[in-house]
Amino acid sequence: MVGRSALGWTLVRVVFGLTLALGHGMSKVRGDMSQFAQGVAALGFPFPLFFAWCASLAEFLGGLLVAVGLFTRPAAAFAGFTMLVALFRHRADPFGRMELSLLYLTVMVAVVLAGAGPWSLDARVRRKA
Repeated sequence: MVGRSALGWTLVRVVFGLTLALGHGMSKVRGDMSQFAQGVAALGFPFPLFFAWCASLAEFLGGLLVAVGLFTRPAAAFAGFTMLVALFRHRADPFGRMELSLLYLTVMVAVVLAGAGPWSLDARVRRKA
């Protein structure tokens, strides 16, 4: 991946990572987790507060890591799994409610498959090793 395609992939990775982290994860991490944990419990998860924190951190920390391209594939895998659960949660909702989950899931799967690209901290660490 060189030139414009590297720039395009970096743009997708940064924008989706930051919007997931700042638009969705940060409000959960900084807010009252009890309401989100109730939603997690309604999905049938055991230890709903624990899994609510896992999902929130996958969105926030995972999104930040994807954006900067550090530990990118594992971060995208955790964030992608969280989006798969969100997609399941919204499966009976109108398409507009499930659309964001589907978009984030698709990009996170693509990141797992393609990696962070040459303009990432992962690539920088590999070059120094």
